[in-house]
Amino acid sequence: MQVHQVYTESVLRNYTYLIELNNGSAIVIDPWDAELVNRLLESLKLSLHAIINTHEHWDHTQGNEALVAEHDCQVWAHANGEGKIPGLSRTLQAGEIIDLEEGVQLQVLDTPGHTYAHLCFLVLQQGRPSAVFTGDTLFNAGVGNCHGGDAATLYQTISEQFHSLNDDVLVYPGHDYLANNLQFTLSVEPDNRAAQEWLPMAVTADPSRQPLVTSIGDERTFNSFFRLHSQEIRRGLNCLDASDKEVFVALRSRRDNW
Repeated sequence: MQVHQVYTESVLRNYTYLIELNNGSAIVIDPWDAELVNRLLESLKLSLHAIINTHEHWDHTQGNEALVAEHDCQVWAHANGEGKIPGLSRTLQAGEIIDLEEGVQLQVLDTPGHTYAHLCFLVLQQGRPSAVFTGDTLFNAGVGNCHGGDAATLYQTISEQFHSLNDDVLVYPGHDYLANNLQFTLSVEPDNRAAQEWLPMAVTADPSRQPLVTSIGDERTFNSFFRLHSQEIRRGLNCLDASDKEVFVALRSRRDNW
């Protein structure tokens, strides 16, 4: 298995992911543009087996119809995406295991908060988590907005399903927001040395050539939503004695208005 992280050059800085399998087939996650996907499939000499949509928003699904029409492939997504996701043909459940090839699987995570039709996908290699496709739930150095969901629900998702992952699990989000999110980190935690060190790299990186990939361990150092015990963050939010959930919700509100 090989993961191709494709920066789409879109106004929303979307990523599309192509999972290349050893049998010559591929699965695409969140196709922004069908032509972009087709060019990559052709260059790699791959057939398209299925589309996975992390959630129902148009910028993650707009390539579906053209790809289904050309490749007659399935579309997999959350059951709450029915009637919202073009071509949806298979609904996935929390905990479901998708076999990709020998020793490689995807584990389905039900991850509400950004929306209530959001799934993330944990890559298991020989049964051990190695990466996670996070859509708009978890970004590099941030989390998704909750305009179509709920911040308290997103707290539960992040704290219960992501805080517990091993440090070496790689994070593959739906958008390239790293530089902007690191700037937000420094606005609420100015003394965060990791954010200070990563920000120049994020500003100068070219995501179309070599996207910067973070790990869960990296996120613990500079993602404010993983740093709910930081006294600097809590003081800035007037949340010194608040619960972690209250700090998370206050952070999300600050980010919305930042």
